[in-house]
Amino acid sequence: MKRLLRSFKILRVVARYRLDTFFDGLNLPIYLRALLMLLPWRYMIAADKPRGERLRLALEALGPVFIKFGQMLSTRRDLLPDDVAEELKKLQDQVPPFEGAQAQRIIEQALGQPVSELFAKFEQQPLASASVAQVHKATLGDGRDVVVKVIRPGIERTIQKDVALLYGVAEIVQAIWADGRRLRPVEVVAEYEQTIFDELDLRKEAANGSQLHRNFAGSDILYVPEIYWDYTRANVLVMERIHGIPVADVDQLHAQNTDMKKLAERGVEIFFTQVFRDSFFHADMHPGNIFVSRENPQSPQYIAVDFGIVGSLTPEDQSYLARNFLAFFQRDYRQVAQLHVDSGWVPSDTNVDAFETAIRSVCEPIFEKPLKEISFGQVLLGLFQTARRFNMEVQPQLVLLQKTLLNIEGLGRQLYPELDLWKTAKPFLEGWMKERMGPKAVYRTIKQQAPDWLEKMPHMPQLVFDALNQVRRLDDNRTRDLRAYAAAKAELEQKRRPGRYIGIGLIAVALLAGNEQSLQWLSELPASSWLVVAVGGWLALRR
Repeated sequence: MKRLLRSFKILRVVARYRLDTFFDGLNLPIYLRALLMLLPWRYMIAADKPRGERLRLALEALGPVFIKFGQMLSTRRDLLPDDVAEELKKLQDQVPPFEGAQAQRIIEQALGQPVSELFAKFEQQPLASASVAQVHKATLGDGRDVVVKVIRPGIERTIQKDVALLYGVAEIVQAIWADGRRLRPVEVVAEYEQTIFDELDLRKEAANGSQLHRNFAGSDILYVPEIYWDYTRANVLVMERIHGIPVADVDQLHAQNTDMKKLAERGVEIFFTQVFRDSFFHADMHPGNIFVSRENPQSPQYIAVDFGIVGSLTPEDQSYLARNFLAFFQRDYRQVAQLHVDSGWVPSDTNVDAFETAIRSVCEPIFEKPLKEISFGQVLLGLFQTARRFNMEVQPQLVLLQKTLLNIEGLGRQLYPELDLWKTAKPFLEGWMKERMGPKAVYRTIKQQAPDWLEKMPHMPQLVFDALNQVRRLDDNRTRDLRAYAAAKAELEQKRRPGRYIGIGLIAVALLAGNEQSLQWLSELPASSWLVVAVGGWLALRR
């Protein structure tokens, strides 16, 4: 009954915001086109807003799970028209908080102690509230300021019901829409399901935060708050409370004389360091999750929070991506096309010449702009959209990367409009490639492997002796097996020898029974003689 009522609510929202217009103009079966024309609200409610805005408002009306789905969908620019993707980026996760007393009960149940014993101070009034969790201020017994993140009660059941409905919608879209198979809406929902259920286990977010904290320990460009594991469970996360300026608050940053150029460039440096040095990057770096330290504004330091979504690349993806960027800015489109084939991002039988031409037609207009106006994120988007025409499979790790790069790029240009992203990134990419491919990399690999050889060196004579013994045993076993086989074969031959003699004799008797004086003597043999010949032949020739 609850699912039925929820379905009716969704249908009401679809009608209110005229989401049926998204199917207009599609190549649908005639019966579905007729059904669309018979929908009563088409003649009562006007679609007086752009389609992207109507979709955004509908998701907001449906609640937090659908809002979060829209936020995730906004990052899949490889699947959406630009106008819809831009509108979905505006989705704000402004969800009313649940009662502080209820949050307190969840904390006490998870940690097994009263809040008064766990913290010197705990504020029931939430600091912030989102679709999956909300955050409260607290102070530990030793005076350290912390924030306590608590999963929203009952959210898992809500997510399960809404995700089931999303699967139903996705399956319908995939079945009736010609482009449904290419856009793979069911897989998009599956990706969302995995992401949102991962966010329900705060231990995963805590582990991500700890890894980032280690990666940037002692760094003067990025600070990651400390995670307090003793106070962390699946539905409760306690971490150091940071005191910084929201990165979108440009007025405050100017008021403390922040070096905006350096701040913007350091954002780019953080991104490339995470992607290429660590292969572990914060993939949700929108302005709400980024702050700037109030200390030393002339050498500004970022502060990152909310580590629910992270990305990583394989060494192969790192290498191909760096070489793609460098080849693109050298206008070597042949290299860009070949790298896509070599990496397996497009099928190996792709026509590289045609692919190169398509890439050139997309990328050349970009170079009509000054380098500082070239968007790395748009470069990636253009490459992915072009490659999709050549049956490029969606690469989830690259989609996350593109989303993060667009966030960093937009943030950097907001802070310092003259930011030249290429000028900032090129030395880093060239240095990384040199370090990865040059003599130092070979030396480092040998050095890393040397301790294993040195450790084994004192035991080398014994290892060689054991290896030789093993080879000798294999040879002995092989010789023994060959001898046994030869003996068994000889024994079998001896057992079969009388049968061979009998078979030869039977053949001779049968043939001698014919008329030797006639040239047609074989044809004159009776059927019984031929049967004897057959039996004799089998006895003589069997193995």
